[in-house]
Amino acid sequence: MKKIFFGVVSFFVMQTILVVTAYTQTSIPAPPAGNLRYSITVTKFKNEAGWHGRWNLGDGFTTIMTNILHKSGWFVVLGDTEMRKAALHEQDFAASGRTTKGKKSPGIGRMTPAQLLVRGSITHVQDTTSSGRGGFNFKGINIGGAAGEAEMNITIYLVDSETGQVKASTDIIGKSGRKGFTLGYHGADLGGLTGNVGGQKKDNVGKAAEDAVGQAVQFLIQQLESIPWEGSVILVKGDKIIVNRGTREGVQVGTKFKVGSVEELVDPDTGEVLDSEMTQIGSIVVTQTKEKIAYCKEETGGAAITKGMTIFTMNR
Repeated sequence: MKKIFFGVVSFFVMQTILVVTAYTQTSIPAPPAGNLRYSITVTKFKNEAGWHGRWNLGDGFTTIMTNILHKSGWFVVLGDTEMRKAALHEQDFAASGRTTKGKKSPGIGRMTPAQLLVRGSITHVQDTTSSGRGGFNFKGINIGGAAGEAEMNITIYLVDSETGQVKASTDIIGKSGRKGFTLGYHGADLGGLTGNVGGQKKDNVGKAAEDAVGQAVQFLIQQLESIPWEGSVILVKGDKIIVNRGTREGVQVGTKFKVGSVEELVDPDTGEVLDSEMTQIGSIVVTQTKEKIAYCKEETGGAAITKGMTIFTMNR
């Protein structure tokens, strides 16, 4: 009996190893040292697939996207559209005079603007999940099976918030992956062989959403090289130069920037900004950082560097 049982267990363990080995997880690379971050927000994804389950597909996808963008370390992630609307409502309420006033009351005009917007649509969901978990328990060892998988198709857009133009877009297919039998030990369960054939339905759609988001974040990171990173000189006093970018954006002591004036090239027919032309005046190096600002000293340019000038990365 024991030989038969442990033979069964060995078989299920080997099946689990084979399945897990076959399933590859999306890997998001860590940002390199000195990476400069862009502010970004996620708008609610439209559920155009018609899928309905135990959770709202559009809200859930937006939540997962915001969470993974934040954990990636590549961006300054702002609250999604619904969060920002709630913050604006709270600011308006505080300004109405119907609340107590204090130093911590939310003020108007302090909300961080997003440089980049992420939006998209969920166009197709296929879920073949069945009963989810089954199997049996013998002397505290639980052998259960997870059946089914899910697939999710999304279209994602990266939008420049200043111009409203789509900077990049792509189609992504997220898959939950099949997970075979699982082996888990429950020390308090010391009875004999007991059944466990009902189980709960596995949420493979959620797993497919996570996989799709992982691929989407990889895609967004790949677009950053083509998006100019900029800041501004907000104060020049003596030999001290302060810019409006700090540790939040990834600025570090020793980071160097070009400084200059920028002239926008505007289409006379449409009023659209076609490009910008920079005239470099000098360069600066960061000597001290805070969350939202950095203190710099002039390397070249001297007194020609003035408040309001634009800073760029040295490789632009």
